[in-house]
Amino acid sequence: MRVILAPMEGVADAPMRSLLTSVGGYDLVISEFIRVVDQLLPEKVFYRLCAELANGSKTKAGTPVRLQLLGQHPNWMAENAIRAIELGSLGVDLNYGCPAPMVNRSNGGAALLKEPETIYKVTKAVREAVPSSHPVSAKIRLGWDDKSRCVEIAQAIESAGATELTVHARTKEEGYRPPAHWEYINLIREAIAIPVIANGEVWCHQDYLKCQAASGCDDVMIGRGALAVPNLAHVIKTNQVKMPWKQVMQLLLQYSEYEIVSIKEKYYPARIKQWLKFMVKQYPQADTLFAQVRVMKQTQEILALLRSEAENQYL
Repeated sequence: MRVILAPMEGVADAPMRSLLTSVGGYDLVISEFIRVVDQLLPEKVFYRLCAELANGSKTKAGTPVRLQLLGQHPNWMAENAIRAIELGSLGVDLNYGCPAPMVNRSNGGAALLKEPETIYKVTKAVREAVPSSHPVSAKIRLGWDDKSRCVEIAQAIESAGATELTVHARTKEEGYRPPAHWEYINLIREAIAIPVIANGEVWCHQDYLKCQAASGCDDVMIGRGALAVPNLAHVIKTNQVKMPWKQVMQLLLQYSEYEIVSIKEKYYPARIKQWLKFMVKQYPQADTLFAQVRVMKQTQEILALLRSEAENQYL
């Protein structure tokens, strides 16, 4: 089985990917998407969204990173896929599942689920452009507002030559609302021959077992759950107990140190609040901490609180 860290725009950036893979248990990471419209993007865009390209396309912990592209124009997607490989990406992943309204309004991400033929053309163009030694994978949802075409979409991706497929077991309209419909992943898995990876609502070892039974997939991709329980990959693989809060606090501080020394420092307050909000379901201490942090706007006051909380864990 493999545990793969999901691409999460504006959340799982390079510092977060580095931090989570340092905890261990991940076999692969998919980067945040690079949006392709009507041009070959400059190299700096690739390095900005996939900093690991400068490290052999691996995180500091050595976990392989596959760069993700999002777009609907076959030729430009192929051109940018070639550039990704030339810069060292260990394959290319194609985003057909992003539910963000801004992306969907320009016919990107999940909007393409309404157009299986376009999905086929994009995937085929990228597959033909990328050397056969490099994987071309794709990530989809079950559909835009219904699930009736999920098998058709998956078969289009397979027939276009994709290496493997990740399925988020919800439609775009269902967003992130539970439940995840893992049984539909099984329908897809039985209809195609390429490997299928299950995604959606895996928060603990028991969830993984239920997902595995319903979907028939051993491989799983985790996103929000990885933020809620930083050692979730180990929890899934070996039923390891969730990380103690004391260690979580150290990770929060380590992440803070990553973020405040870069140009992303202005986003730090929002990022740390977002991460704490994911943790609330799993850690009562996170609920208390989030209640204090949520009204803070300045980086330094948030850091002071986190440092104080971390020190209290050792008293």
